[in-house]
Amino acid sequence: MAGPDVSYLAWRVLGRHLAVFRRSWLVNLSFNFIEPLLYFAAMGLGLGAYVRPIAGLSYLQYLAPGLVASSSMFACAYECTYGTFVRLEYQKTYQAILATPVSLDDLVLGDVLFGAFKGVLYGTVILVVMLVLGLVASPWGLLVPPVLAVAGILFAEVSLIWTGLFPHIDNFNYFFSLIMTPLFLFSGVFFPLDGLPRVLRDLAWLSPLTHVVSLTRGLVLGRLTGLGVDFLFVAVLTLALLPFPLRLMRRLVLK
Repeated sequence: MAGPDVSYLAWRVLGRHLAVFRRSWLVNLSFNFIEPLLYFAAMGLGLGAYVRPIAGLSYLQYLAPGLVASSSMFACAYECTYGTFVRLEYQKTYQAILATPVSLDDLVLGDVLFGAFKGVLYGTVILVVMLVLGLVASPWGLLVPPVLAVAGILFAEVSLIWTGLFPHIDNFNYFFSLIMTPLFLFSGVFFPLDGLPRVLRDLAWLSPLTHVVSLTRGLVLGRLTGLGVDFLFVAVLTLALLPFPLRLMRRLVLK
């Protein structure tokens, strides 16, 4: 099979998506802004009043960085499942763009970049809320958006792999129920993983969200021990998975 046909035109695809996003950014951002705030209030302040400090942190301090990472993940996932499918099947955007010099791989990579952009945007919004609430304890927190960019590419790839394998809008419910929700619940967002049985701890370590949560929490708190391993895991997995969405989406579109 021929290698990826990728060029600078992938950035032009990203520019097209950003131009469309500018028309509805306020509505989109509002929904993704409100939901984590509800978690802040219900889990951090409500439940947090009954939870003992974790590693010297109040429950809100512990929870908030995890919500940054998980909000970023869900933003990427929604964009590269429902968003990509709508552009391909209903709006026929894929077909229109492919009538230009843009290659199919450029187009798929543009979707990956746009998913990562949304992940960085929505995660950074929550980070700003944390800053306002005094929950960012270290200037290392400035590195959270670059981490979200790499993680956003990873989660966009995973989402496009599902889209390429199961290209029906009803199947995305299974993606969120069987993959995204378990990652959300068992990746250290809400509680430390140390108390889980060994098998579940090992499975949780394989979750990319576990390492993104660890990176986000460590940078926000200035606790840097072990973060190099977490970043290496995310970066290597991102590079390893990149060919798969390109191949699967190429097969889907040509079919």
